[in-house]
Amino acid sequence: MTDATTWTPLCLEADFPDDGKLAQELSGWSVLVVRADDGFSAVNDRCTHQAALLSPGRVRRGAIMCPLHGARFEVKTGRCLGGAYADLRRFDVRVSDGTIEVAVPDTPPGPNERPVGT
Repeated sequence: MTDATTWTPLCLEADFPDDGKLAQELSGWSVLVVRADDGFSAVNDRCTHQAALLSPGRVRRGAIMCPLHGARFEVKTGRCLGGAYADLRRFDVRVSDGTIEVAVPDTPPGPNERPVGT
């Protein structure tokens, strides 16, 4: 069974940051959206190793690097690359009438899905 989700506006596509990533809290979830050549991807903005925010990390070749300890996660799939950490939770993303929307769960995140300090 999957969580029920609601499409939640993030921002206008035209206003998406030039650096290709945007972190925002949506319905209680810390969401990181990354733009790539093939569109937008969204993941939970929380490293599965030590619960640090991923958004301050560098995005390169479709992967986000945790600024705390260097773990890398493929943004499109959430898969941990070259490490033994759990994959990231993914969120569906769409562009509707020029607005980027993210499908976030209707239930709030549990403690194991919140970044440290939030």
